Amino acid sequence: MRLAAITLFPEMFEAITRFGVSRRAFETGISHLTTHNPRDFATDRYKTIDDRPFGGGPGMVMMPGPLEQAIDAGVAAASSADEVPTVIYLSPQGVPLNDRLVRDLATRKALVLVCGRYEGVDERVIERKIDLEVSVGDFVVSGGELPAMMLMDAILRYQPGVLNDRQSAEEDSFATGLLDCPHYTRPEIYEDSAVPEVLLSGNHERIRVWRLAESLKRTRDRRPDLLEGRAFSKEEMQLLRKLEQSGE
Repeated sequence: MRLAAITLFPEMFEAITRFGVSRRAFETGISHLTTHNPRDFATDRYKTIDDRPFGGGPGMVMMPGPLEQAIDAGVAAASSADEVPTVIYLSPQGVPLNDRLVRDLATRKALVLVCGRYEGVDERVIERKIDLEVSVGDFVVSGGELPAMMLMDAILRYQPGVLNDRQSAEEDSFATGLLDCPHYTRPEIYEDSAVPEVLLSGNHERIRVWRLAESLKRTRDRRPDLLEGRAFSKEEMQLLRKLEQSGE
């Protein structure tokens, strides 16, 4: 997967290219990242890339010229003969980022991620260059770099060869539409708290059912919105009824 980031702070992306699971994607060539700084396309001696908003108001707005040229450079770097990159602007006004969108984007061969700063970017850039606006939550951060890295990390986890165990991504929270079940490791007893007996039983079917029941319970208690409109399997319905009958 070819990635390009449009950013005023390209050094921030070392956090994803040099550390953690995502580093493997770049070291092995599964993914390639280029960064493109709008300041490199500014035409004045001060490398100006922002100005006051028309109509007044607080803060500054990223100017269209340098930003568009940086986006064009990112598109050129990420393009190939068989696919033109999808250009994504990380914005609180975008569609919510969820596992379904991550899976869709993970199938693309090239993405350009635009990281805004200040009060935002000139709307004409969005109209002319942006294919999709994506939000990582109903809150505001200082710039789009952290959201862009969150999106990159989520997408790279679905690239074959990035995780040691492909099943890890498939069983994470939200991958099945449910929150993940609890996990335990050694020691079997820690501070008088024991690992559930079923996980020590060696009975894989019992363990599978227990994990599904715990996922359903955790989702019902913490994120009931995820269950709205869900097409429950017969087994899931039976487990939910048992949970209700037991008062759990």
